[in-house]
Amino acid sequence: MNNKSTTKNIISWIFGVVFLVTGILNAWLVHFVPGVFYLLLSLIYFPPASAILKKRFGFAIPYIVKIVLGLVILWMTLAVGDLMEMLEAWLGH
Repeated sequence: MNNKSTTKNIISWIFGVVFLVTGILNAWLVHFVPGVFYLLLSLIYFPPASAILKKRFGFAIPYIVKIVLGLVILWMTLAVGDLMEMLEAWLGH
């Protein structure tokens, strides 16, 4: 495996785990619907799930689109999301 592919896989796994955890926290602390959205979103980032989607539907989401989408949604979540307010209240800040 070359270095570029390894870096892409690591970044994909990081985004997948971040959105998976965000989905679980949203479903548990905020509301179930945004939690499910984040859980489904996390699937496009995990390399095995991405490969299954490509095999089943015949197309893959370009890597740069995944990165931009992930950063924008993460920014919106942390900027205006209810989850951040609940975490701040829980941590006492």
